[in-house]
Amino acid sequence: MKKSTVMMFGTVSSAIVLAACGGAEADTKDQVIIYSNADDEAIEVMQTTLDKKGYEGKYIIQSFGTSELGGKMMAEGKDIEADVVTMASYFIESAQTSKSMFVELSSDLKPLDGGSTYALPILGNVGSIFINTDLLAQKGLPVPQTIKDLTKPEYKDLVSFPNILDSSTGWLLVQAIMSEYGEKEGKQVLADLIKNAGPHIESSGSGPIKKVKTGEVAAGFGLRIQAIDAKNEGLPIDYIDPTEGNFTLTESVAVVDKEGDEALASEIAKVIATEARADLLKQYPVALYEGEQVEEKYVPKYLKKWDTTLTVDLLEKHQTFFKEAQQ
Repeated sequence: MKKSTVMMFGTVSSAIVLAACGGAEADTKDQVIIYSNADDEAIEVMQTTLDKKGYEGKYIIQSFGTSELGGKMMAEGKDIEADVVTMASYFIESAQTSKSMFVELSSDLKPLDGGSTYALPILGNVGSIFINTDLLAQKGLPVPQTIKDLTKPEYKDLVSFPNILDSSTGWLLVQAIMSEYGEKEGKQVLADLIKNAGPHIESSGSGPIKKVKTGEVAAGFGLRIQAIDAKNEGLPIDYIDPTEGNFTLTESVAVVDKEGDEALASEIAKVIATEARADLLKQYPVALYEGEQVEEKYVPKYLKKWDTTLTVDLLEKHQTFFKEAQQ
């Protein structure tokens, strides 16, 4: 997942126009403008699907980092240039609450979480532990079953995880710790984990899997699908679902309220949420709608959900929790 923090979030990508329509000389006057924080792979699926469904030349997609796009949404509201946004669901939730910037959007698909009246989920990411099996054997380390296991002395300087201040993937870790252990014990667990990680706290959500792949560390926490892909490539990588829980972050699509001029934008948003969903599900194998089937290996053992709606305000509170554990 792209780097995403609130206020202090650092590195973000510049807006990059991703083609939809015949290059830079294309007239954008009558095109639907889509702002997206999605990974390149997800954007490629969206674009391919839209083109196949007859929308080639009718839209352009601009890619932003999560914090950059989130800042624009919260600052500009419905005055934002975009007609459609695909974005971390918690940012869409917060923007709608504070700015009332999205129109009604529905489809025949039924979200497993009940959904909302103004956004449709398009993909989900799940957190887990992953390990380098060769290095674990070389070091004589036990296979961790919990996040708390990674705080044991034998894992000193051999564990990596993403920083919640820089990466939304790190929020999956903090949610699991706080949900299982509460604030008091959880803060100690997190403090011990921070000490064990030492220099291996990463600003990128993909940082931990890279270090586990190279054998720089023996264990990490990050996106479950990254470890599955590495294992499928034949690398000595395995993934473990921590008993504290596999928490999920979703991304959704929403249509900006442009005072009644949203017909084409709504069509395009629905195509992204419905017609592109099959291919997005292959890349991000997390069931989001009733009736969706996911291969058994992709189904986490301890799938859990935070007990309140995820919002930017909640993320800020959990970031404060992390900073207090660092002290």
